[in-house]
Amino acid sequence: MSRFSVIFIFLITLFSSSFGQNDSLAVEGEKRLQNIKQLTSGGENAEAYFSPDGKQLIFQSKRDGRQCDQIYTMNIDGSNVKMVSTGDGRTTCSYFSKGGKEILYGSTHLGSKECPPNPDFSKGYVWAIYPSYDIFAAKADGAKPKQLTKTPGYDAEATVSHDGKKIIFTSMRDGDLDLYVMDKNGKNVKRLTTELGYDGGAFFSPDSKQIVYRAFHPKTEAEVARYKDRLANNLIEPTVFEIWVMNADGTNKRQVTKLGTASFAPFFTPDGKSIIFCTNYFATDARKRNFDLALINVDGTGLERVTFDETFDGFPMFSPDGKKLVFASNRNAAKQGDTNVFIADWVK
Repeated sequence: MSRFSVIFIFLITLFSSSFGQNDSLAVEGEKRLQNIKQLTSGGENAEAYFSPDGKQLIFQSKRDGRQCDQIYTMNIDGSNVKMVSTGDGRTTCSYFSKGGKEILYGSTHLGSKECPPNPDFSKGYVWAIYPSYDIFAAKADGAKPKQLTKTPGYDAEATVSHDGKKIIFTSMRDGDLDLYVMDKNGKNVKRLTTELGYDGGAFFSPDSKQIVYRAFHPKTEAEVARYKDRLANNLIEPTVFEIWVMNADGTNKRQVTKLGTASFAPFFTPDGKSIIFCTNYFATDARKRNFDLALINVDGTGLERVTFDETFDGFPMFSPDGKKLVFASNRNAAKQGDTNVFIADWVK
């Protein structure tokens, strides 16, 4: 799902081109990005997140003939790629611990070593909420994976507070897709959201006092019925998401965007005053297949388009020093279906 490398491949039109030089990767209008570099070359690569020292990235990728995503680390220049998940099942949503000595990720490998089946798209585009997903912690090299969640149903989308004290994640343990926090050892679980609908893809603010996340809350009877029907089959439809913010204890929830489109993958700017996220709000085609990065102030003002490529740009994250931005994109794809990881200098 929410930060999944394959989720929007079916929603966008991909354009083929050869693996080009760095100066060919920028698109006119992208004044916030300089020195864009492509770190991966081919296949499906996405959701790359910095280590606390800013020297490494952890990301998910489907490569080496594997049928589903596994978790990898690499240096920020794209070198030294290593698989750090088990190699079994399907994985998603990885993240470094505060000190960088451990990693988190979601995985289905305890349910089966095989890839879970793809969802049925006959009724439209959907995300699969695999009940066999659980959250695991491991050493930074992937050694000694430890299961942190053990309740029935979907547990994934875990990230860590900047002070290292809490993990936030999405779970279906109480019958709906809500946000929860727990200690880094998996103890003291607390539910933060209760409104019917999907709440997920959450990240803490730099001071660990705020949480930004994406949400869909059905309002009409038809929306509620459709949501419940999909959820009963472990599916959701990612057609409309808005960006929300709340306090780290779950209080003071407020909606940041009101775009009425698919807005997701939010991340705070280094000063905590704005949010960068992915949205198809700027798409001009009827099916809204083009996704771009955008900035918005935490109070919902000042919407600014950041990327202008005519395919997909998403999953942004700032480096710890705020000088670089990593993101996934279909730009410069060597063949149809490629999603790659890019890094750029951030211009304030």
